[in-house]
Amino acid sequence: MKDDSRPFIDINKVNETVEAVKGDRNLAKVTFCMHGKSAGGVALNSQTGALIQNGQADEARRGQFSLLSDEPVPLLGSDRGVSPAEYALNSLASCYTVTLAAMAAARNIQLDEINMDLYFDIDLSGFLGVDPNVRNGAQAIRVDVRLKSADADEAALQALVDALPSHSPLHDTLANPVNIMTRRV
Repeated sequence: MKDDSRPFIDINKVNETVEAVKGDRNLAKVTFCMHGKSAGGVALNSQTGALIQNGQADEARRGQFSLLSDEPVPLLGSDRGVSPAEYALNSLASCYTVTLAAMAAARNIQLDEINMDLYFDIDLSGFLGVDPNVRNGAQAIRVDVRLKSADADEAALQALVDALPSHSPLHDTLANPVNIMTRRV
């Protein structure tokens, strides 16, 4: 539960970060790393790797967080962890939260609560090879956002939600082609 005495994000920290990046654009170059190892069946154990910024690796994050992914039993898994689709939804929701908090702070809006319901619609006919005309990935991702603010009107809150597609890095990543290089090493 959020401590209501604090804003979601400190606008001063946002401004400091913006000014630092304006002063040195290399600070904007960031690489997130994950390391994964199979955990039996279709499960995967993953750990965070170093965070690389401006060409410098921050090793403090290596192994700091662990994730277990699996599929539900009807989808060939043993249901020991969150599915890859659910992780994708969580990633989008997490990014939306950061984006909403930053935009609200920049607009001097105090958010009291952010809630989301997310849905990953997929037709497994493509993945299973049943229908080559059906794409392997999601046909749609739907997000229902609910914002509460004691000091912002509905129009201001709707403007925040409307701005998500053009401001969220994960939305941009999911909605637009990105070069993914997969190789055997």
